Amino acid sequence: MSQSQSTYEYQVGGSLNGDAPSYVTRKADLDFYGALKAGHFCYLLNSRQMGKSSLRVRTMKRLQAEGIVCVFIDLMGIGTQDVTSEKWYAGIFYTLVRGFELTSKIQWRSWWREQQELLTPVQRLSLFIEEILLVEIKQKIVIFVDEIDQVLSQKFSLDDFFGLIRYCHDQRDTYTDYQRLTFALLGVAKPSDLIQNKAQTPFTIGQAIQLQGFEFDEVQPLINGLKEQFANPEAVIKDILYWTGGQPFLTQKLCQLVIHADKITKKQANTEMVAQIIQDCLVENWEVYDEPEHLRTIRDRIIRNEQKAVQLLGLYEKIFHQGGITADGSAEQMELRLSGLVVEKQGQLKVYNLIYRAVFDNNWIEKNLKQLRPYADDIAAWIASGGQDQSYLLQGSQLQDTLTWTLGKCLCNEDYQFLVASQTLAKQQTEQLLEATEQASQLLASARSKAKQEVQKRRISWGWIPLITLTVTLPILLLRWGGLLQGLEWFMLDQFFRWRPLEPSDSLIAIVTIDETDLTQVGQWPIPDGILAKA
Repeated sequence: MSQSQSTYEYQVGGSLNGDAPSYVTRKADLDFYGALKAGHFCYLLNSRQMGKSSLRVRTMKRLQAEGIVCVFIDLMGIGTQDVTSEKWYAGIFYTLVRGFELTSKIQWRSWWREQQELLTPVQRLSLFIEEILLVEIKQKIVIFVDEIDQVLSQKFSLDDFFGLIRYCHDQRDTYTDYQRLTFALLGVAKPSDLIQNKAQTPFTIGQAIQLQGFEFDEVQPLINGLKEQFANPEAVIKDILYWTGGQPFLTQKLCQLVIHADKITKKQANTEMVAQIIQDCLVENWEVYDEPEHLRTIRDRIIRNEQKAVQLLGLYEKIFHQGGITADGSAEQMELRLSGLVVEKQGQLKVYNLIYRAVFDNNWIEKNLKQLRPYADDIAAWIASGGQDQSYLLQGSQLQDTLTWTLGKCLCNEDYQFLVASQTLAKQQTEQLLEATEQASQLLASARSKAKQEVQKRRISWGWIPLITLTVTLPILLLRWGGLLQGLEWFMLDQFFRWRPLEPSDSLIAIVTIDETDLTQVGQWPIPDGILAKA
């Protein structure tokens, strides 16, 4: 199908330059510009692709038009691979020297190395700000530091860097030159992430700038791009905002998709047209066709960290099914908000928009929880039973393996309740087993005691043994001495000989009988051995 052509282009991804026709001015534009112009330290911490970089570009241009000197530090550009603390601070130092055009005023390489022996990197940076930057630059100064979440990926602590920013703020009460210096921090992080060492004072300075999505009364630049192809562009943008919730990246992308849709699609009513484009181009096979990457960024932000993934998915599951939960500012809620998937509205944490709800639906939640939880099926069935069916609780080696898996992980409340219930059941079963063992031991001891008593009852007393012995032995002795038993004894002896088996004759033994005839024949006595031998 042929596509309609438009001369108007929306910005999908990346930062918009100061005069981009599709740039939408929001309340945050006025707040950010006004706070920095007044010299207030500011931080703009929000999820990705909410327009932070575009807002920074626009604000820098306005401040520079007012004569304020601005420098932009992109921490992403410094990198994280093979970067030492020394190199990292040297990168910040060089960016400032170049940005403030001080290369003709200072030999930056030699200056940095000359201080190396006595000062740490952060001390050298502080010395540069005080003795060079504030001396050479007489105007107001604003330093924008973007992608501050990159510091969380470094292998070394950068608490001192944010401590230096706080130091510059605190010096305003003592040195007036510091009143000309202002910092603006941008990134995907929480203020509590900036200084992680609990022994140091947390990063609590500065004004938080709230960056919200697009509102209908702000999107006239987007409407201008729809006028070429739609008779009622206001109605189209309302349908787009209905689906995107005003999320800047999605709103710009959907506007772009709408103006480049084929003519057949555009013949539909606005509502059906927008819904079909969303289904075909954003929701269906989104993991493959998500370009420029947006939805995959949200997905990775939630599930890439195995220690927190179950907790964040469990929290999102509750928000998804309940329609919203009370926003309490907890660490897990802030982490989920930084993913961009949910947003706080009127004290409630809700899914940001209908597109996110269609992409990250219940099937997606269950699929990822099942991949992450080794007990996914068990907890799902247990929750479905209202937490009453104990047959789904973990037992034995499965429980032990699961407890080992949980070490170092943050889980949601349902997971903890499930594991506590499993441990409670295991404890009850152990106690019941111990109780049964104790009862069996008591029964065995009781049986042994009764048996012993019974044996004692039936055992002949020691006092009776001599009497019984005399009673049996004395009659036998009397009969023996009276000879009454001798005939019986001889009879029994003869009988034993008869019962004895016959032994074979020995060929070495000869029996010679001598009678009167033999004596008469020989004629003498004793008979000589020679005659006996012949016999």
